[in-house]
Amino acid sequence: MNKLDGKSLDIVSENVTKLKELFPEIFSEGKINFAKLQEELGSFAQDEAERYNFTWAGKSEAKRIAQTPSTGTLRPCKEESKNWDTTQNLYIEGDNLEVLKLLQKSYHKQVKMIYIDPPYNTGKDFVYKDNFKDNIKNYLQITGQVDGEGNRLSTNSDTNGRYHSDWLNMMYPRLKLARNLLKDDGVIFISIDDNEVANLGKVCDEIFGEDNFVANFLWKKKSTTSNVEGVEVSSQVDSTLCYKKMQSSKAIKQRVTEKETRSYPYRDDEGNYRLVVIEKKDSGSYKRETMKFPILGYTPREGKRWQIGQETAKELELKNRFIHDGEKIKLKIYDFEDNDTYSAQPNLLDSHGTTDTAAKLVNDSLFGVSEFFDNPKPIELLKHVINISSNSNDLVLDFFSGSATTAHAVMQLNAEDGGNRKYICVQIPETTDEKSEAYKAGYKNICEIGKERIRRAGEKILADNADKDLSNLDIGFKVLKLDSSNIKTWDSNFDNLEQNLLDAVENIKSDRTPQDLLYEILLKYGLDLTLPIEEKIIHAKKVFVIGYGALIVCLDDAITLEVVEAIAKLKDEYKSEITRVVFKDSSFADAVVKTNALQVLKQFEIDEVVSV
Repeated sequence: MNKLDGKSLDIVSENVTKLKELFPEIFSEGKINFAKLQEELGSFAQDEAERYNFTWAGKSEAKRIAQTPSTGTLRPCKEESKNWDTTQNLYIEGDNLEVLKLLQKSYHKQVKMIYIDPPYNTGKDFVYKDNFKDNIKNYLQITGQVDGEGNRLSTNSDTNGRYHSDWLNMMYPRLKLARNLLKDDGVIFISIDDNEVANLGKVCDEIFGEDNFVANFLWKKKSTTSNVEGVEVSSQVDSTLCYKKMQSSKAIKQRVTEKETRSYPYRDDEGNYRLVVIEKKDSGSYKRETMKFPILGYTPREGKRWQIGQETAKELELKNRFIHDGEKIKLKIYDFEDNDTYSAQPNLLDSHGTTDTAAKLVNDSLFGVSEFFDNPKPIELLKHVINISSNSNDLVLDFFSGSATTAHAVMQLNAEDGGNRKYICVQIPETTDEKSEAYKAGYKNICEIGKERIRRAGEKILADNADKDLSNLDIGFKVLKLDSSNIKTWDSNFDNLEQNLLDAVENIKSDRTPQDLLYEILLKYGLDLTLPIEEKIIHAKKVFVIGYGALIVCLDDAITLEVVEAIAKLKDEYKSEITRVVFKDSSFADAVVKTNALQVLKQFEIDEVVSV
């Protein structure tokens, strides 16, 4: 009986396997011959000393930490969740670096769209201080915002000598891991201000490829300028950099004007028609002079040109398709020949909410308190970027969830168009300031606010749409929390050998529940964390059936052959092509039962049996 691997996806091993598939000739005795690899790449190889490069202090370590597997787990928290048994949404509390590692198996190439609003590195915002040796310890420290000695963590002050480097070291491994989760036609949006937009663009060029840059969407965050004395330029926009995963994919949908939405107010002998102006602004290029010929005896006005060529215009003029209304030449478009029209998305987002409207929605409308969040993103902005980059059944990820605007936007968009988009939100439980309105209202960390916002927003959406059938709208979420593994690690301290030997018999931590262990098993198997889970009682033992028989888990003690046989029969009951079975290593009544259990399960064509 095999032991379940306790680590998350080993990214380095996966990459080596892919390299072996592409270039088997570069491997010798299991090692890579880089000289041979360079030969295979031919002219693509470049002198290291002369190539264009973007680097900073700590970059190598940031790369390494992105490749280091996680040994942590995500523990279910049903009491803080909503609609636990039916929801397909996840809200995960914990340091997002460790969480992204844990999601690598279950959500590899499953996410269509990522949106993040990371710390802007203004000298005032909270910075994740990654401990490269022990990220679980790092998480526990950051939860309380103290370091290993109990000292309170500070912000990343601009007087810090490694001001930009520390921020890049925080962002690099997270973006690297995030890319693995994107589908091949996936896309990522990252909001940022002027402090780090240049560095963010460079690091994204490296991770996603500069050819995969889509656009810098400029969001107009406020309508007024600053009146502070000494401020030379008042920033009214933030950047949202957009990258796609693969160059061949189309990341952004075009704007569509459907024929059905148009009116045809005029009529002649040919039928109903609408009128469109055929002039547009002239670029000034000499080539555009060919677009300034006469139509109905009129040439384009000053600074304008026609939008159609001369030969086409002649044909249309013979068919009486133009009119002159005293100022402009217009073209008749008949309803029977009209089609949907398509145009590119603008990169200027000037009608998608502001920080003021966003704060009003979160603070006043949902919580009834004026100062919960200072600068939340507006739901209109998130709805827009989700809508132009995903389809109705896609998965959306936000691993800097903050006030949970992404979750709110997904629910709102689903309510509007009948979609079934799902979200995963990740947020570190950063403590709220004791002087803040949020703290006074009982919210001790940002996660508590985010979860409550989702609860209230979901109910408000239902109330605001009482005249619609929203019975299928998913307004729930499963809460999972980052923690150390449920399985004890071997301690080689010989001074405590007797206790260690006793612990080895029962290797599950005493404060962990079967549900805790079950979700660790799901993670290590790479299964969707929202798969349906049934609980059955078989001969007084609890059995979990996941994914309609794809995985069967029994974590009770004193398992007999009678129980094993009943579990084996579940494969036929669920008609599952592949069934995997997991027990605790110490579950069986005795060694004989453990040995015979494998034979019983093989009789039912269940070959994959694992212990934890």
